[in-house]
Amino acid sequence: MSNPEHDADESHESPIKTPKQLILTIFAAFALPIAAIVLLVSYVTSDLAPPPGTDGLGAMAVAARIAPVGKVEIRDAASAAEAKSGEQVFAAMCTACHTAGVANAPKFGDVSAWAPRLATGYPALLNSALKGKGAMAAQGGGDFSDFEIGRAVVYMANKAGGKFEQPKPPAVAK
Repeated sequence: MSNPEHDADESHESPIKTPKQLILTIFAAFALPIAAIVLLVSYVTSDLAPPPGTDGLGAMAVAARIAPVGKVEIRDAASAAEAKSGEQVFAAMCTACHTAGVANAPKFGDVSAWAPRLATGYPALLNSALKGKGAMAAQGGGDFSDFEIGRAVVYMANKAGGKFEQPKPPAVAK
């Protein structure tokens, strides 16, 4: 039943002819992919290691990387004695816009621009400063206390013809 023409055709034979070639092929089929994976992993992770001679894993460097992003600062009402004056707050925060009249801010000392605002009274002016109005951002909760912002409002209003009294320091809670 064998066909002599078919036996002569060697195109269907395996390239592995000996048991030694079979063992080498099986070993290569397992060892080469594992070696390739190990080399790829070492290449990818080589960037993660700090360069030699640096202190990337030192205590100070680790502490800087895991430091909290924000901090909570609790201010004591007793610090009102150390509070900034209205002029100091104006120089630090308000002068950028109110000196030049940026974004329709009433200019410092301009009686005609401040007159309609002064007519609303100190509480309305303080509310506008703390919560913001128009292009002016809210100042409450920023670098200065509400008491200091109030001092700045009185300072600016009085320089424009207002007759507001300086706000009283907040009462110290016992």
